[in-house]
Amino acid sequence: RSKEVITNIDFSINAGEIFALLGRNGAGKSTLLKSINRLLRPQEGRVLIEGSDTRSMTPAQVARKIGWVPQHTEASKLTVFDFVLLGRKPHFTWGPQKKDIAIVEEVLIRVGIDDLALRSCDQLSGGEFQQVQIARALAQEPAVILFDEPTSSLDVSNQYHVMKMVRSIASDGKTAAVMALHDINLALRYADRFLLLKDGKLFASGGREVITEEAIKAVYGIEA
Repeated sequence: RSKEVITNIDFSINAGEIFALLGRNGAGKSTLLKSINRLLRPQEGRVLIEGSDTRSMTPAQVARKIGWVPQHTEASKLTVFDFVLLGRKPHFTWGPQKKDIAIVEEVLIRVGIDDLALRSCDQLSGGEFQQVQIARALAQEPAVILFDEPTSSLDVSNQYHVMKMVRSIASDGKTAAVMALHDINLALRYADRFLLLKDGKLFASGGREVITEEAIKAVYGIEA
């Protein structure tokens, strides 16, 4: 029998913002991201991207609007350049064109990994491969990029490097970022707005004012 995982969640995000999803394991953060990305199909409700309902879009149309950086992806034997070029696939007609190649070259420079272009993805460190995944999402030229625990397996230095990168991406004023995070301190340092999930329901949503001692106690069960 199916189990209700998330319900009655309503929020909006603007271009240029970083929106952090916070809550305990099992609260529904990943499910919410996958519902936005149409990897899961909600039984009810709508997801609107720039006014368009994703239910009426093809997978390719969704991929042109929404970038996806999952928590766990097995590194392939593709070169970094070819892996990032896959991010252009939703825009292909018959195959990659000069424009697609140029966009990938530009993205690699922007993310700061152009020196890794010819390296095999399965030879990279965890931090390097996370940057490659972000570059692939950027190459899609989406309106919003979804990040599922982007810092969970990284050391402290790489955590901050990745978060600074996301901040830089959002600062262009064209792209929004929605991130599921465990680290409240990282969220407070880099995110603009927050959504607290508890047992699959929206507990609170807003700016820094919603991250209170009482909210942390209620959502995480700890004193802060």
